Amino acid sequence: MEMDITKEPIRREGQPDIPQLPPPAGQELPDDPTELSREQKRAMIYVGVVTLVVLIVTAIAIYYLGFVATLGQVTRIRDIFIIFLALTSLLSGLALVILLVQVTRLTNLLQNEIKPILDSTNETVSTLRGTTAFLSNNLVEPVIKLNEYLAGFSQLLQGIGIVRKPSKK
Repeated sequence: MEMDITKEPIRREGQPDIPQLPPPAGQELPDDPTELSREQKRAMIYVGVVTLVVLIVTAIAIYYLGFVATLGQVTRIRDIFIIFLALTSLLSGLALVILLVQVTRLTNLLQNEIKPILDSTNETVSTLRGTTAFLSNNLVEPVIKLNEYLAGFSQLLQGIGIVRKPSKK
């Protein structure tokens, strides 16, 4: 469902008249809110170009290795790729070790710093719960009972005729 915000708003009875403000100077209202921005379009073009270049280089490398290169050249390229894969494996192992150390530090943080804070918070909440129960039993309930007795006594006096009902204005 497309909304056209350039049209006049529908006026309903009982609602105040709110004027429509024009867009800020130098800015236009977008035609379609699902439309990509200029930066997003540029990023999509860059990704497409890089993907195309990688595909072309891969196709050229496969053609060269399959039809043009001699056996010695293919062996040398194979050895270079084996070394590259070994270095990549070393970097991946190092990244996993760093990740393990970070997880260990996070676990230590949770056990030694956050757990005591949570325990302290639970203790505070328990104390507050006890305080509210104490105040309810020893302060609020007696005041409410006193108000009940006074209201009953007032009704008794009004019933006997000693005190008049307060007039409502």
